[in-house]
Amino acid sequence: MSSFKGSYEYSVDSKGRMNIPARLRKYVSPDANDTFIITRGYEQCLSVYPLDEWNKLEETIRQLSPTNPQHRFYTRTLLANAIESQLDGQSRITISRELLQLAGIENEVLILGVLERIEVWNPKTYREYQEKQPESYENIAQTVLQK
Repeated sequence: MSSFKGSYEYSVDSKGRMNIPARLRKYVSPDANDTFIITRGYEQCLSVYPLDEWNKLEETIRQLSPTNPQHRFYTRTLLANAIESQLDGQSRITISRELLQLAGIENEVLILGVLERIEVWNPKTYREYQEKQPESYENIAQTVLQK
C-alpha cells in the first residue's frame, strides 16, 4: 500500500519527462514494477498512480454501472486520458503533451504526495486553487474529521 506525502518542486523537460522524487519512490511497491499510470486528476492537475494502486482503482471502476450516465462519463473521461509510463534509468516518467496541456503545465511542476497517488500541478494553478477555498484549512479539517 502506497503512502505518498509531501510536496516537491521540479521541472518537466522538453520531451515531457519528469523525475519522481526519491522520497516518493521509496513508497512505490515492487508490485508496481516501476510502471505508472498518468491521467486527468481532479481540479486542474494530473494523477499519477503506481500500477498496483491503479489496478485497485480499476477494480472500483469495474463495479460502476454501465447504465448510469454519470458512471459512464467518469469512466470514459478517466480512461480516455490514461497513459502508461515506465520509470526510466534516471527515475523519470514521460507525460504526454496532451496531459501537460490539460493541466496547464509548461516547465515547472509541483508534485504532491496524496496517499495512493501523486498529483502533478502547475505551481501557479495550485496556489490559485488554495486561495479560492471558501473556508480555512482548520474549518475544513473540523468538518471532514468530525465523527
